[in-house]
Amino acid sequence: MSIIIKPIVTEKVTKESEVLNRFGFVVDRKANKVQIKKAVEAAYGVNVLSVNTMNVRPDRTTKYTKSGLISGKTNAIKKAIVQVQEGETIDFYNNI
Repeated sequence: MSIIIKPIVTEKVTKESEVLNRFGFVVDRKANKVQIKKAVEAAYGVNVLSVNTMNVRPDRTTKYTKSGLISGKTNAIKKAIVQVQEGETIDFYNNI
């Protein structure tokens, strides 16, 4: 079971990484903060100070089309915002 699924690369997370040394990841929904901390430290070789997690609910949509009513939803995910020690950084592009 891989705990870290993929990094989050958005404008907001990129700004936080430059200013506050915080990096975002999409993680396994059943992983806790201790498991996320150990996985990030093992994968990127940094010291993690704190881990904040959030569960993102699925978005539901409904569309009216010629063939009738179509409904769908996105998957529920869990995000983790990880703060690393001052002076350390995570480079996503070299580890892909």
